[in-house]
Amino acid sequence: MVIKRLHRALPTAPLVLVLLAATGCTSTSDAPAGPTRTPSPSGAPATSVARVCAEPAAGPAQAPADAVTVDPAVVGDLAAKTRSSPPNTTFWLRPGEHRLEPDRYAQVMPKEGNRYLGAPGAVLDGRKTNQYAFGGTARDVTIRYLTVERFVAPNNEGVVNHDMADGWVIEHTKIQYNSGAGLMAGARQQVRASCLRNNGQYGMNAYKTGDSIRGLVVEGNEIVGNNTDDWERRQPGCGCTGGIKFWAVNGADIRGNWVHDNRGAGLWADNNNNDFRIEGNIMEANDGAALMYETSYNAVIRNNTIRRNNWVEGRKYADRGDDFPYATIYVSEAGGEPRVRARTDKIEIYRNVLENNWSGITLWENADRFCNSPANTSTGYCTLLVKDTGRCARPAIATAPLYADCRWKTQRVDIHGNRFVLDTSVVKCTAECGRMAVLANYGTYPTWSPYQGKRVAEAITLEQHNRWHDNAYVGPWEFVAHDPGRKLDSGQWQATPYGQDAGSTFGPRAGG
Repeated sequence: MVIKRLHRALPTAPLVLVLLAATGCTSTSDAPAGPTRTPSPSGAPATSVARVCAEPAAGPAQAPADAVTVDPAVVGDLAAKTRSSPPNTTFWLRPGEHRLEPDRYAQVMPKEGNRYLGAPGAVLDGRKTNQYAFGGTARDVTIRYLTVERFVAPNNEGVVNHDMADGWVIEHTKIQYNSGAGLMAGARQQVRASCLRNNGQYGMNAYKTGDSIRGLVVEGNEIVGNNTDDWERRQPGCGCTGGIKFWAVNGADIRGNWVHDNRGAGLWADNNNNDFRIEGNIMEANDGAALMYETSYNAVIRNNTIRRNNWVEGRKYADRGDDFPYATIYVSEAGGEPRVRARTDKIEIYRNVLENNWSGITLWENADRFCNSPANTSTGYCTLLVKDTGRCARPAIATAPLYADCRWKTQRVDIHGNRFVLDTSVVKCTAECGRMAVLANYGTYPTWSPYQGKRVAEAITLEQHNRWHDNAYVGPWEFVAHDPGRKLDSGQWQATPYGQDAGSTFGPRAGG
């Protein structure tokens, strides 16, 4: 059986920034239906997030003391005054449409510590001419209360913080209707209470040349309708779309966001990410998975409300006869690793509500994907335990410690205290839409692989401390273990040899 993959490799070029995602559909309304409050299980607080796209906070109506005032009537005024002012200058953009010079590279190049504040109604408009809004390598730049729209960054590049500078703060800002990614990321970047809406590829592409993003905060944002350019259709199989992509980020807090109606996955952490806390978010109506955590390490995923995700992608594969359990939370070659320093040494998924998604949680490991294998689509990358890719070769890879350390392993995943609700009349499905799974494929490739046969499937299912327990199920759930063809009912899932979902409850088969 061939198990399809949902991503491709990332070229490591300074301005060719490919992060990966699935496909889907988008919402473009200026006032989408608001998120509703849903009580979380186990006494956790209710989840609610702000409608920051429809109801943005207003900036200062008057220029702050000592601020440089930027005039929208003067084309290029913002870039010119940035050039002529010293570092640590505050700029106040008057109400109105601000424009750059009509050259595709006529971006603003901030200096260290600059602050850009938009008055009510201040818009920086790229007019489908300029590629980038803010670039350069200056650290600790702040952008607040500004709308940035209609820039035409190339595919895989970004409009704001184009060059991935460190320490930027983006608050109460709308970044919308742009091509490429609305926003790039640097170390210590904070994105708060902002609207990342209807951008052509990603809302944010959290990738930095040199893989040096640390301490990223994404809090209280609305991330909606991204991938309007439908890159999966234009480049089939590119895996290059979604709400936010994270690549080699070490330490991230993703909390209180409303992630919805993205064409593809909502949030996707792919390739050597570590130490994520994903909590208190509402993730709904994304065409693909709400969350993908892939070839990465150590995460806490808790107190999220996750509903109506993966209807487009899940149905598409089911209609093709593909029996792989494409899930709403997809953990792929990712797990807890005590040797990688983080705030946890496992992946813990708890106190979440998953309601009427296409399937639940899948833990997956591709037996053919490991460091130095041609099947590893993260070309040139190795695990965080083996820095030198060349070490993962025969004969050494067949023996300890490389046998274990040369592959990204789905291990130490603890799934507990969640509520899983499925009403097939809401999802409009009759089969393949209510599955939990822990599985791998039969290893075949390359010929020198020490992971051929069933050994990876046996390990992920029985030996790597992946555990469901103390969850509540409502609806017609079924379970998959070891390989896609091994489908179980709840009794078989709980029985030997799997021993899953001890202490869990299983409610009626109909409705939620």
